[in-house]
Amino acid sequence: MQNKLNILIQNQIINTDEANTIKNENDLAQALYTLYRREKIDIEFVSKNLDYDAEKFLQEISKKYELEYFDLDDTEIDYRLSERISTAQLKKLNALPVKQDELSISVALKNPFDVLNQERVQNLFKRKILKVAVAQPAKIDKYLNKLELNESIKDLVNDIRKELSTSASASTGDSSGILKLIEVILKTAISSRASDIHIEPTETSCVVRSRIDGMLSETFIFDKDIYPPMVSRMKLLSNMDIAERRKPQDGRFSAVILDKEYDFRISTLPILNGESIVLRVLDKSKVVISLENLGMHPENFNKFKKCMKAPYGIILVTGPTGSGKTTTLYGALNDIKNIQTKIITVEDPVEYQLSLIQQVHVNEKAGLNFASALRSILRQDPDIIMIGEIRDQETLRIAIQAALTGHLVFSTLHTNDAISALPRIIDMGIEPYLVSGALTAIEAQRLVRKLCPHCKSKTTPHKNILDDLLHILPNEYQFYQAVGCEHCANTGYIGREMISEILPVSDAIQNLVAQSANKEEIKKVAIKEGFIDMFSDGILRAARGITTIEEIYRVAKI
Repeated sequence: MQNKLNILIQNQIINTDEANTIKNENDLAQALYTLYRREKIDIEFVSKNLDYDAEKFLQEISKKYELEYFDLDDTEIDYRLSERISTAQLKKLNALPVKQDELSISVALKNPFDVLNQERVQNLFKRKILKVAVAQPAKIDKYLNKLELNESIKDLVNDIRKELSTSASASTGDSSGILKLIEVILKTAISSRASDIHIEPTETSCVVRSRIDGMLSETFIFDKDIYPPMVSRMKLLSNMDIAERRKPQDGRFSAVILDKEYDFRISTLPILNGESIVLRVLDKSKVVISLENLGMHPENFNKFKKCMKAPYGIILVTGPTGSGKTTTLYGALNDIKNIQTKIITVEDPVEYQLSLIQQVHVNEKAGLNFASALRSILRQDPDIIMIGEIRDQETLRIAIQAALTGHLVFSTLHTNDAISALPRIIDMGIEPYLVSGALTAIEAQRLVRKLCPHCKSKTTPHKNILDDLLHILPNEYQFYQAVGCEHCANTGYIGREMISEILPVSDAIQNLVAQSANKEEIKKVAIKEGFIDMFSDGILRAARGITTIEEIYRVAKI
């Protein structure tokens, strides 16, 4: 507490006499609420310098002064309230209309105690009683920016409506306005580093969300009448059947966005209010990263590199969807490819084309699945085989036979950690003695968001958390927390980094697998042999200020 008082005195927010009246944490909290109300401090100062949780602090403010509180990320904002008011005006007043009832309208204000500003906001909604609400200023900015983005395409949406009402293009989406709208959606997603674009119809509207650094965020919201022609146009671009709305469909198309060529893998799924559309963004010009630059823990990297030099066997990369498994496999193949080695891959789909490597695209409709492709690949005299994903026992059995007959096989599997892959393979119906003889190594990985270097602030985790982590932490460490600024779209994070664990299948582990040992027995032996689990790898990165403890617990704590 004394530390916080010293900070307040040094910044001339309070004087020494005022500090002497504060005897405990409760007194300090009450003093901070008063200072916040008098505009002597703001929420950024409270979270950055005094290590208070911004959300909790604002919740207490709202309770103390009997105001409404909104966590805007978890609140359904009624965007129709802002339609008749210019976003520029709302930005000037730092006000975001959130919801209304018959009598009142709730508006989140960046400064909920500015009476003059309240009067100006009330004048915008003369027929309703103003209910002042508290919300994080950074989140108010975020949603005002979203309103501005939606306002910028209002004219485009109006043009689309005119085109649809004056022509027969409504059924096919064949209008220039629709094409421009699709281009705006793609441009916005790509410029914000999105990996996927989700277009989802609701009862009243159509929501467009983008997955940025693994997290979904809302980008646009349209009225429902724009949705059918937009979906029809996307289906036409992807060579899908525009009349088929009852079955899922898959397709792909290419487009030049911001002077670069991108591939878009598109998937449709019939849902209650229409069809959910998801586009995966694939950058054609993206260079395959070297394995060394993927950010593996140095010890894990050395183990993985050593296992890649094995003449035969299976190297598995495991993790959930979107954890960078394919990138790791491409990085590995890129490092070991050469003119003397025949490498063949079988993928669904081929995401990036690699030189000196033969890549097979799975085509289920034509009868070319992983298993049938693998049988043919083995007749092509390969040295190294990469299987995009092991989905069934047949594919796994052929991969094991390939490994046992002198081929090095790379593949992916969906398991939570490296050790879990061993019992999973046995559960798929493969005899333990075959598994123990074929496996060379298993690597598991996740992607964690990296802190924004422009706004991250130092923090000290709770003592209970630190006590649990002491056996992992280095002698010197400093944890940071996410804050949010214009550079990171107020998320506090920019980009992602890989955390991983690798289990080389040693003689001791081979014996345990052959004897059908359980996961705990295998883990004990692995730890004796120097196994570093994914959670420990993540905590070390948090201790160096690369990411946050919360992010590691979210992604890697089992």
